[in-house]
Amino acid sequence: MNPSIKSLPETKLIGKKVRMNFLNNQTQALWKSFMPRKKEIHTRVDEDLYSVEVYDSLSYFDSFNPATEFDKWAAVKVTDLETIPDQMEELIIPSGLYAVFPFRGTDNEAPAMYQYILGTWLPSSNHQLDHRPHFTEMGEKYKNDDPDSEEELWIPIQPKSDD
Repeated sequence: MNPSIKSLPETKLIGKKVRMNFLNNQTQALWKSFMPRKKEIHTRVDEDLYSVEVYDSLSYFDSFNPATEFDKWAAVKVTDLETIPDQMEELIIPSGLYAVFPFRGTDNEAPAMYQYILGTWLPSSNHQLDHRPHFTEMGEKYKNDDPDSEEELWIPIQPKSDD
């Protein structure tokens, strides 16, 4: 499966975040706390949802450890950051190249897809990971944990360096 390569402009998000790791996965609790409050964000661009991971460094992927922490976000894209509801924060995703993979399936099937992307596609491509947020965009075809659910996995990339 080959992704489309897209250039993402700087993207402004507002949402909630938690510091977590894969051993203490708090994704469901994060979304349960965010979804009832998303209507408080009045500058939303659309109805799409963004599940974002911000890793402290690129070395996170060099020797994967499920206990290593990262920031997980539940957010929406906004036109501006003028008004941020209480207990929410802003996140700006810098512009850059992304490999965009369509994904269809349940949450339990996603780890195999990420393993393919990072373990098979990326090493054989002309790209390497870039140190920017990774995210999933969940649009109108997204159906929470349904086998027919569709979303897009956005992986930050840059051309491989010749070192």
